[in-house]
Amino acid sequence: MKKLLLGLLCCVAASPAYAQQGPEPVKVTDLLKIKQIGNITLTRDGRKAAFTVLGIEPDEKNKADYKNVTQLYEIGTEAGARPRQLTAAREGASQPAWSPDGRQLAFVRTVDEKPQVFVMAANGGEGRQLTRYKHGAGSPKWSPDGRQVLFSAAIPLRELLNDSLLNAAKSLPRWPFEKPGFDKNDQLAATTAKPNADGSLAEIRAYLDKNETDKKAKVLTKLNFQDERDVSAEQSFSQFFLIDASAPEAKPVAVTNGFYRFNQAAFTPDGKHLLLSADIDSLQHPDRSLENEIYLADRDGRRPRLLLGQDNTVYSSPEVSPSGKWLAFQMSPATGVNVPELAVMPLNGTAKDIVIIPFDRSKGNLTWSDDDKYLYFTAQSNGGAPLYRANIKTRKVEKLSAADTGITSFDVARDKVVFSQTGVLNPSELLVADAGLKKVQPVGNFNDWVKTKRLSLPEKHSFVNEKGLAVEYWVMKPTGYQAGQKYPVVLEIHGGPSAMWGPGETSMWHEFQYFAAQGYGVVYSNPRGSGGYGQDFLRANVLDWGTGPSSDVLTALDKTVAEGWADPAKLTVTGGSYAGYLVAWIISHDQRFKAACSQRGVYDLATFFGEGNAWRLVPNYFGGYPWEPAVRQVLTRESPISYVDKITTPYILFHGDNDRRTGFVQSEMMYRSLKVLGRPVEYVRHPGGTHELTRSGDNRQRIDQMLRTFEFFERYINTKGEVN
Repeated sequence: MKKLLLGLLCCVAASPAYAQQGPEPVKVTDLLKIKQIGNITLTRDGRKAAFTVLGIEPDEKNKADYKNVTQLYEIGTEAGARPRQLTAAREGASQPAWSPDGRQLAFVRTVDEKPQVFVMAANGGEGRQLTRYKHGAGSPKWSPDGRQVLFSAAIPLRELLNDSLLNAAKSLPRWPFEKPGFDKNDQLAATTAKPNADGSLAEIRAYLDKNETDKKAKVLTKLNFQDERDVSAEQSFSQFFLIDASAPEAKPVAVTNGFYRFNQAAFTPDGKHLLLSADIDSLQHPDRSLENEIYLADRDGRRPRLLLGQDNTVYSSPEVSPSGKWLAFQMSPATGVNVPELAVMPLNGTAKDIVIIPFDRSKGNLTWSDDDKYLYFTAQSNGGAPLYRANIKTRKVEKLSAADTGITSFDVARDKVVFSQTGVLNPSELLVADAGLKKVQPVGNFNDWVKTKRLSLPEKHSFVNEKGLAVEYWVMKPTGYQAGQKYPVVLEIHGGPSAMWGPGETSMWHEFQYFAAQGYGVVYSNPRGSGGYGQDFLRANVLDWGTGPSSDVLTALDKTVAEGWADPAKLTVTGGSYAGYLVAWIISHDQRFKAACSQRGVYDLATFFGEGNAWRLVPNYFGGYPWEPAVRQVLTRESPISYVDKITTPYILFHGDNDRRTGFVQSEMMYRSLKVLGRPVEYVRHPGGTHELTRSGDNRQRIDQMLRTFEFFERYINTKGEVN
C-alpha cells in the first residue's frame, strides 16, 4: 500500500506545470458558460454585499441566438455565507446601491427601452419602480439620510431647449453651436413658423427642421459626429436629479442644469453638499473643450464653487473621504499620451494644497477606508490588475492582491473587502477578505464548470529591447503538449495601443484557452506603448506605431520558437483594433506567417482621422493632422496600406457593419487592394457589429469570428490532418 501511495505521489509531482489536467478540453461554446461578476457594493456596516452576475442565456425570441442578462445577488460577509439571487426578471437588473441603513437596495432595470431606477427590500422580493423619467435614469446613489435618491439622465439638446422645467427661461447655449451663418445660435430659438417647403425662408427652415426630426436628414455641424454605431447629429447632456425615495408619485428635481455635461455627482458625507465632476465651458463647443473640473455645490445643486480646474487639465474621479475632510482625485493633461496622477487635498482647500501620491500606473475605482487612512484602487500592472491601497499619511502604496490576477470590481467597508477576480484558473470569481487581504475566502460557484477543463497555464518571460525597455511576454503550450513534438503557434496581439494583456486580463481568457485546446501554442506580449508599465513605456510608441512594436512582438515569438517545441513553419498571427493594424504592418514587412487575421483594424491613418470616433489618437500619437506636410509624411510612413503590395500572406479581415470607433472603410480599402493585387484574402462583415463585438457583442457573432479565424488558419496549418 505504501508503494502504491508513493507511486501516486510521484505521478502527481510529475504532472506538467504548464497545464491544469481536467478531463475536458475548452470548447468554443464554453464562451456561453462564462459568468462575470461585477458592480460590488457593501453596506455601511460591511455585513452584506450586493453584486451583479452577467450570464448568457438562450434568446426566447430566437432559440438559435443568445442574449446577455445581468441579475442581482447578495452575500453576507460572515464565514460560510453563500450568495443568494435577488432578481430573476428577464429584463435583468444592474447598478445596485444600498440605502444608508442597509435595508433597501436601489438598482436599474430597463422599462420600455429606457433605464429606470427601482427599489427593493434588502431581503429580496419584487422591486418597486421609483423613476418613470422620460429620458431614463441611471447611476442611483442614496442621500446620507436615506430619504432621496440621486440619479443621472442624458437629455438630448432638442428636448433640453424646449423643456419647461429644465430650461424654463428658454435659454440657448452660450458656447458656439458652429452652424455656419448663425453666430449667435439664433437657429436654436423657438419659432412659430409652420413647415412649408414652398413658404417663406422661416417656413422653409421649419420644414427642413421637421425633416431632421423625422429622420429624413442628418445635418452635421459638430466635431464628434460618430458615436459607437452610427453617424449622429444628436447632442446630449448628462444631468443629475433628486427624487424622494418613499413617495409613490414623486417627481424628479434637477440639481444640475445648463448645456453642459456632468459626468459624476455624489453627496458629501454630511449630506449638505454635492460634489460634481463636469466640463462647464461657456466659450467652447463641448466637442472642443477637453478639460474637466470638480465643483462643490449646495445639496440642491445651487451655488457651485470651483474646487479644481485649469486650462488643458482633466480633473477626474473625485471621492470625498468618510469624514468629509479629504478629497481624492486624479489629474492629467487634456491632450497627449499620459498616466494620470493620483492626488489628495483638503475638501476645503485649494490647488495649492494638492499632495501627489506617486504611482506610475493608470488607476481606477478610488475608494476610501472608513477611517480616512487608506485609499484603495485598482491598476493594471505587468500583466495583472491588482488591488492596491495608498497610505494617505506616508503616501506609500501597498499591493494587496496577486500580481498575476485582475480585480474587476471591489468595495471596502469597516474591516471587509469583497472583490471579483479573474485569473488563469477562473475567469471570474467572488472573494471576501479582511481589509488587508491577509485572509481571503472564495465564495460562490459561478464558474465551477472550469474545474473540469484542461487549461494551459501561461509561462512569463521578458527581454530588454533596443530602447532599454523590459518587454514582458507569456507563452501557453497546447493543453495536449508532449515533449519532443512540434506545434503550431498563434501570435496574439492586443489593441489600444495602450491596452495590456496578461493572466490578470479578462477579455482573452476563452480565446487563449480555446486555441491551446485546438493544439496551438499561444504567445502574447505587451510591446512598447502598452499600459501597465508606466508613462515612459506608454509613450514609447509615439511616432512609431509599426516598426518598434512589431519588433517587440516578433522578438517574443522568436524567443518562443527558440525553445524548440514551436514549429517555425506553422506560425499564425491575429489581433484586433490597433492590433489589426499591427498584424497588417507585420505581414507587409515579414513573410514568416502561414496565415494572418486582422479584426476591426486601422490601415490608413489619414482615413482613420476622418472615419473613426477615436480620431484624436492621430494628433496625440503623431503630433498633428493629415493636412500638415510633415505629419502627412509620418502618417503615410506608419500606415500599412502604404505597403499593401508587399502582403502575400493568406489574410482574413473582420469588421462590424456598425463599427464607428475605427471605421470600416479602411478594411474595405485593404480588402479591395489585395483583391486587385490577386492576393489570398477573405473579408467578413458582421451585420450590426460594433467595435465591441468580440467582448460584449452578439454571442453568435463572437463564436462566428473565433471559429472563422480558426478555420482559416487550419486551411494552411491543418493540425487535424483533415483534407481541405
